[in-house]
Amino acid sequence: MVQLDSCVHSGTNWLVHRWSVNLNIKTLYTYPENWRAFKAQIAAQYSGAALKVASSAPAFTFGQTNRTPAFLTNFPQGKVPAYQGDDGFCLFESNAIAHYLGNDVLRGATPQTSAQVLQWVSFADSEIVPPASTWVFPTLGIMQFNKQATEQAKEDVKKVLGVLNQHLNTRTFLVGERVTLADITVACSMLWLYKQVLEPSFRQPYPNVTRWFVTCVNQPQFKTVLGVVKLCEKMAQFDAKKFAEMQPKKDAPPKKEKAGKEAAKPQEKKEKKKEEKKPEPEEMDDCDAALAAEPKTKDPFAELPKSAFVMDEFKRKYSNEDTLTVAIPHFWENFDPEGYSIWYAEYKYSEELAEVFKSCNLISGMFQRLDKLRKNAFASVLLFGTNNNSCISGIWVFRGQNLAFTLSPDWQIDYESYDWRKLDPNSEECKTMVKEYFSWEGEFKHVGKAVNQGKIFK
Repeated sequence: MVQLDSCVHSGTNWLVHRWSVNLNIKTLYTYPENWRAFKAQIAAQYSGAALKVASSAPAFTFGQTNRTPAFLTNFPQGKVPAYQGDDGFCLFESNAIAHYLGNDVLRGATPQTSAQVLQWVSFADSEIVPPASTWVFPTLGIMQFNKQATEQAKEDVKKVLGVLNQHLNTRTFLVGERVTLADITVACSMLWLYKQVLEPSFRQPYPNVTRWFVTCVNQPQFKTVLGVVKLCEKMAQFDAKKFAEMQPKKDAPPKKEKAGKEAAKPQEKKEKKKEEKKPEPEEMDDCDAALAAEPKTKDPFAELPKSAFVMDEFKRKYSNEDTLTVAIPHFWENFDPEGYSIWYAEYKYSEELAEVFKSCNLISGMFQRLDKLRKNAFASVLLFGTNNNSCISGIWVFRGQNLAFTLSPDWQIDYESYDWRKLDPNSEECKTMVKEYFSWEGEFKHVGKAVNQGKIFK
């Protein structure tokens, strides 16, 4: 059996196959929490396009992978997001990628609606992003505060909100009666405004815009990518201390030498300084600098003792070799029960699951929001049953003996929707579950439904 992280639908039957990570995968390269990449991801959610997001090691490391000759051959500027299809087709620029991954409804089904969509996409880039960046970036600690520029940015944002508020006075969405790339692009461009600075008093004169924004971000396709978007309660301010902490450290100036030998060789000193001058770091655009420069946080797993079980080695076996004869035996031969724990998870609200594709989106959305947990976890989560008669459950392997989700607020969005039970790795129940969930094959007696499809978190 070859491994894949998603399912293939053929006719009326779901074929459960998993191919290796390098085959038949459409990949979006980005850094975590990149609002530009969100546009493409949301478009793919609407169109159903299969998309693998490469935003962390080993698949992609921002500032390293995007400077390699192989990456620059396909994407000369080295910027992200960047898209590469399984056929070798490559695209850069987020609006182009979102357009390609979308469908006719998103793009505009007629020449008129298509032009209107393009109008709002251009409006976002030219009228929203510049003042939003000027205002928001200093509050994130990655741009120096300029009072005059910030006040002007606030006025420009008010003008933008005024235009949108008037347009949305009699409309649910920006173009037509359904979500289009216009809504996706404008909403993503305003995401950090609503999260950081648009406090209730500031947004109060623009109720139509806030109503529209909240409607958009609560659509299942948006929510799968963005998670729960909490609107700003208090306008964030520039934090000089935070800004100083996020600046690259400069080398200490050399100590002054006594006059004499140095004074006799002023030209030599100048030449030496020139030679020792370090090359300027490669510049990023403002948005890349803003959302890639996350403050360094302590590793939640740093306090745990080292384990002999090498998770990445198991993941390579699982991705590239036969599951039953190679990957699972390797797992049990090397598993460290003191360093890792195995958990069974079952979705609490099966009665609310409707269409299969929406149920599958719940799984993929959770995985995307747990991206930074991948290094210390592995999971196989399966959807059983059919439309309006399905359930979700899976097996998770975590570093440590407790549920990992409580270690970081970023990981706590979805896990409470599941019931969790720690398994005894020496029990037959655990060994059977690991075999069935890892291979997607077996009786699954505790479920009572056939496997429909599944997702692998690795």
